[in-house]
Amino acid sequence: MAKSDNKTKQTEQSPEAFIASIDHKTRRADAERLLEIFSEVTNLEPRMWGPSIIGFGRYHYKYESGREGDFLMTGFSPRKANLVIYILPGYLDLSDKLERLGKHKLGKSCLYINKLADVDEGVLREVIDFGVQYMRAKYETWDD
Repeated sequence: MAKSDNKTKQTEQSPEAFIASIDHKTRRADAERLLEIFSEVTNLEPRMWGPSIIGFGRYHYKYESGREGDFLMTGFSPRKANLVIYILPGYLDLSDKLERLGKHKLGKSCLYINKLADVDEGVLREVIDFGVQYMRAKYETWDD
């Protein structure tokens, strides 16, 4: 099977401009802070993926089915309902870290947080760093 044509692709939109366009004051402030946190932890430049995901780095995946493609290594999306944090080693047991994180919900490869004040920023940094290190060890990655 050939490389997949993902719906969510890296764009040229500015992450800062996207964040500035967020109407909800708290969500915008949380997104600004997340941009700082992810930039500091990953030491990577933010890039928009699709219209609403801010990603850091890129990795190449290939499934047993033969489907393959590229996607962001880590990132976040300030959605209307909550903040979505993409930690792509989602199938690993991160319960030791997540027990210390604070109020959140867990998806397959992401965390859902109502507001940044609900979680421990230090633990969030640990989770992001763990995810990036895991992705770099398991996949071919790029810093763009």
